[in-house]
Amino acid sequence: MTTLVLVSHPHLADSTSQQFLKASLPENTDIVWEHIESQTHLDVAKEQAQLRQADRIILQFPLYWYAAPAGLKAWEDTVLTRTFVYGDHRYPLADKELGIVVTTGMPAKAFQRGGAEGLTLDAALAPLAAVAHRAKMTWLPTFAIHQFAYLEEPEKLQLVVDYQRYLTQGQPDSLQARQTWFAQKLPGMIDQLPPEQQATGRLIEAEFAQQQDDIEALADTLSLIKERDDD
Repeated sequence: MTTLVLVSHPHLADSTSQQFLKASLPENTDIVWEHIESQTHLDVAKEQAQLRQADRIILQFPLYWYAAPAGLKAWEDTVLTRTFVYGDHRYPLADKELGIVVTTGMPAKAFQRGGAEGLTLDAALAPLAAVAHRAKMTWLPTFAIHQFAYLEEPEKLQLVVDYQRYLTQGQPDSLQARQTWFAQKLPGMIDQLPPEQQATGRLIEAEFAQQQDDIEALADTLSLIKERDDD
């Protein structure tokens, strides 16, 4: 699966959250990362070709006054032309996945109904959801990062895993999908550990494999019980 990450931020170098997310991307993967505002001239043909080639498209940005930065809107107006998205009735983006990674300076509870912000993130991002609907794309649940500057180290480590899963894990986000993702990624993670820590990593890998077998055995047992109940 190829994932295209389109980052919109007017001051990327000054953003600790965006720099953290970029640094957390694994090497040698099918992830294409692009900063929209760094392009002095937007090559529309190139941008549209990238969209055609991607399986999952991620729009990543900070929330500015309940909307994406102006750079992303300008990119939309230039690249997502009516003819390209749906005008020729070919829908080149149909069935591709569109996800949003959004950072906010307010806590999650502020975006609940009755919260301090007065609207939910889903409401703020509704225009992008409408674009996905018009293009016949699959709209993914929003990946929100609230108050990054206040995250503790364990929370940042969890964020790395969750972010990588959001970019590359199969949907829907089920227990089976998570198990499959970890089984695929764990060997590479262990290889990146210092030599003195790799033995511990292998033990974790073996324990994970055993737990997978136990879960599969339990699922088989529950399936048999259900079949008997149905009889």
